[in-house]
Amino acid sequence: MGQVVQSAGKSGKSVAELAADSAPQQYLTFTLGGEMFAVAILNVKEIIEYGTVTEIPMMPGFIRGVINLRGAVVPVIDLSCRFGGKSSQVARRTCIVIVELEQDDQKHDIGVMVDAVSEVLEIPRSDIEPPPSFGAKIRTDFISGMGKVGGKFVIILDVARVLSVEEIAMLTQIGESSASEAA
Repeated sequence: MGQVVQSAGKSGKSVAELAADSAPQQYLTFTLGGEMFAVAILNVKEIIEYGTVTEIPMMPGFIRGVINLRGAVVPVIDLSCRFGGKSSQVARRTCIVIVELEQDDQKHDIGVMVDAVSEVLEIPRSDIEPPPSFGAKIRTDFISGMGKVGGKFVIILDVARVLSVEEIAMLTQIGESSASEAA
């Protein structure tokens, strides 16, 4: 009897792998400082209205504070400030996107303050370009790709890097030690 041979493309990937690569990914898009950003929808737990955020003294400027989310303490990151810009102003459409990150087999919920949530989009992998090596207003390691949507680019964030628990903890310790030296 004949054998079934799975054809492979020029890349050496099977048809199933090629189909998975071209399958559209879903992204939550939001605006921040007039620019459109996106995060993979699989990382997003929920979106909540911007409410009472309790400030914590001696934290880096990009840590807005913490919120009580059904009994859990969740830190809130001001994404604009995290990218090296100025602190975001709270407006009518400002909200907090709760993102779940997994690190060392532990799940962490982190709130991300954004100007406004736009929509959930499907972006085919073929419409995602690699991050630029220069010219972006934010660190290039924060960008996982540039999605082409309706003739415009959407900056797709690498949430694991942007919200790196280790890096934020390190920056917090630096902030605490410089504050104690100043005292």
